[in-house]
Amino acid sequence: MVPLELEHTLNEGNSHNGSGNIPIEDGKAITKYQNREGWAAIPFIIGSIVGLTLSISSWASTLIVFLIKEFNVKSIDATQINNVVLGLNTLLPVAGAILADVFPSYFVISFFAFVSLLGMILFNLITTIHSLRPSPCELMGSIPSCPSPSRLQLAILYITLGLASLGVGGTRFTIATMGAAQFDKPKNQRAFLSLYFLAFYVANGTGLTAMIYIEDNVGWNLAFWICLVSNVIALVLFLSGKRFYRRKPKVERNPFLSFVHVVLAAIQKRNISGTFGNRDYYYGS
Repeated sequence: MVPLELEHTLNEGNSHNGSGNIPIEDGKAITKYQNREGWAAIPFIIGSIVGLTLSISSWASTLIVFLIKEFNVKSIDATQINNVVLGLNTLLPVAGAILADVFPSYFVISFFAFVSLLGMILFNLITTIHSLRPSPCELMGSIPSCPSPSRLQLAILYITLGLASLGVGGTRFTIATMGAAQFDKPKNQRAFLSLYFLAFYVANGTGLTAMIYIEDNVGWNLAFWICLVSNVIALVLFLSGKRFYRRKPKVERNPFLSFVHVVLAAIQKRNISGTFGNRDYYYGS
């Protein structure tokens, strides 16, 4: 049963066809916002990408300095860790795109935005609780003595970086495709993507400048608290816009699974011998 208020709203949204029927998907009523294209959902999407990008760029751009100053990691080791994180931040969005194609984009983005939030919480715990990072370097005469991080401290650090990188992979570009899916007209899709990349680079530039200034002149605590708050705001904004988002049409067959089937079939038949002629090829109809 559909509540009377929702039924009245849906009938108003469908009054143009004269039928007054309520659009149904999987037994659930679709609101008038989900059944049409429009800009109502875009402020929530743009706001979430601004918050997430500000948070991501702030910790990712200063990771080497953070490892050297706070974890007493040698510069070569810090660079190697940073390269691994950069690689994850580059490759994981591919996995995020595949997941968003298999599952609803809304749930994928919500889940990984929460994962990113967990990473920001751990970053704040590391900078707040002294036992989660090694003691600062001390001068022994003229030679600095820097205690190495313990296994537990390194484990917490790697878990933090893993969660933060997973958050990048599941949200950064998945949000862009979800935003473009709110429209049917290519003109509106292009307009959204222009707005998306403008917001993305403004937030990224802010993280690379203002946040680095705060980290250098105020402290890591304030910088990571700002990252945490911006991530929370982004997640809340994204969840708040749920009733405005359009539902993605169901795909009967996942294209990635079809690709995997072709690869597996080619591997299985790689040793088949024989002559092939025109009759063995399909030219279409």
